[in-house]
Amino acid sequence: MSLKLMYITNNPSVARIAQDAGVDRIFIDMEYIGKEERQAGLNTVKLRHNIKDIENIRKVLTKSELLVRVNSIHNKTDKYCSSEEEIDNAINTGADVLMLPMFKTAEDVKRFVQAVDGRAKVVLLLENRQAVENLDEILNVDGIDEIHIGLNDLHLSYGMKFMFELLADGTVDRLCNKIHKKNIPYGFGGIARIGYGLLPAEYVIKEHYRLGSSCAILSRAFCNVDKIDEISEIERIFNIEIKSIRNAEKYAESMTEKEFENNHKTVVKLVNEIVEKM
Repeated sequence: MSLKLMYITNNPSVARIAQDAGVDRIFIDMEYIGKEERQAGLNTVKLRHNIKDIENIRKVLTKSELLVRVNSIHNKTDKYCSSEEEIDNAINTGADVLMLPMFKTAEDVKRFVQAVDGRAKVVLLLENRQAVENLDEILNVDGIDEIHIGLNDLHLSYGMKFMFELLADGTVDRLCNKIHKKNIPYGFGGIARIGYGLLPAEYVIKEHYRLGSSCAILSRAFCNVDKIDEISEIERIFNIEIKSIRNAEKYAESMTEKEFENNHKTVVKLVNEIVEKM
């Protein structure tokens, strides 16, 4: 079974290209509350998508699902609406899937599930220590469709230097095993193009298959549209590189347990080398 690939964009032309190339979910990112403070000084993607972006992307999607990351659970203030209002607006504008970031407790998840009320798929973004510590209770909440382990913020939460340290030290293994026992689909982190990234995508894809993951986000390094002037070049990258990822998946599907073990050892070695240089 192929990974569900997700790509973040609010550009309808890019969304159409991604969809036609085989990307399963187009990702609108409306999260902003607390994000700037949390990732201050880091070279991370800080977007400010909005309801209009959902509307624009909805118009061009015919095959891919529209995933919207809303803000973490919050009450209404003079600066922003409540979680419930934000969720209603996202669903009414066309979201197929809603992602909840930065939850910490089972109560956060219950409130989110109740607000969605079966109108869209519920995906949790597991990305802080408190959520990890409360995971057993969280997994008992009914209505969770998927869980994505967000390595970027989670590694910051643990004071680590590199997000794939969580893959090398067994943390991702432990989390996947817990989620798997509840029969909830899960994924983790992001992947770049084959041959690209500090930890090349081919190693990461094999880890997805070793761990039974079902989804991955295509990282900024996969196709950074801010640095590409021609739409034809974006289309070329997507058409070639999505095929390359799918070919890497076909290889991973036929790997033996020993081959997965050897790949994991290589990942640990590469991650340790990367961290030593940081």
